[in-house]
Amino acid sequence: MSAMHHHEIGRGVGLSVLASALFALLSGYTRLLAPLDGNDIFGWRILATAVAVLALIAWRGQLSRLRAACAELLGSPGRCLLLLLMAALLGFQQWLFLWGSVNGQALEVSLGYFLLPLSMVLVGRLLYGERLNLLQRLAVLLACIGVAHEIWMTRSFSWPTLAVALGYPPYFILRRRLQLDSLMIFAVELLILALPALIAVALGDTLATTLRTPAMLLLLPGLGLLSMVALACYLRAGKLLPMGLFGVLGYVEPILLVLVAIAVLGESLPLAQLGTYVPIWLAVLLTAMHSAKLMRQTPR
Repeated sequence: MSAMHHHEIGRGVGLSVLASALFALLSGYTRLLAPLDGNDIFGWRILATAVAVLALIAWRGQLSRLRAACAELLGSPGRCLLLLLMAALLGFQQWLFLWGSVNGQALEVSLGYFLLPLSMVLVGRLLYGERLNLLQRLAVLLACIGVAHEIWMTRSFSWPTLAVALGYPPYFILRRRLQLDSLMIFAVELLILALPALIAVALGDTLATTLRTPAMLLLLPGLGLLSMVALACYLRAGKLLPMGLFGVLGYVEPILLVLVAIAVLGESLPLAQLGTYVPIWLAVLLTAMHSAKLMRQTPR
């Protein structure tokens, strides 16, 4: 494995872990935005994130690159359709993440993120021919044990769980087909989502209430900044890492989401569900060991 490839993997691992921590923080952040509901928060999050991303691009002097990316995408009908589908998939996942936090479904959503790494590993193996090393195979095996226990215990999965587990892999498959800078793709996706976000804010009838609340004038820009950094790190990691490793690293986020759901959102974790979570926590530990090994091999 080349030094450059080691360097990219090291960066990807760091970005993935940072994104997981920020996403977990974002789940608890929604408590500060009451009385806004999931639709309101989704709308404000997309708008605030779009403003933050555009400000970052302008600050870096890359507005010309963004215009060039838009022109390139608009010049190809196939790419336009691909980008619209990607934006729809991303927008739905962002809405579901916030809706679950506000409506007492955070554990169901977090279970979807537990299943997502298995989906990503499967995609990496079947579509990209990626192979897992021993630690990764053990991590996947432990995760499968945890998932099998959940299936046995509940006899089903809720729709938020399945939506997360099955919705993200197509998005990342499509994203890898676009040979454009990750930040530019992200900015264009946000511009596409700005219209439905405006509609969500307008239909929520909370604009006046939001503007009358002084704290919201700070919290909403904070929501955009936090979302921008988290999503940018996550999407960049998805391009730097092999799909299988990217999937296995995804176990970090649901662990943190469960902790936030219990400690911050007031949800409970039944004792019987330890059979689901303990094997997955062990899978996270093995993944951490594998990631630490990769980081030691990465040149400074």
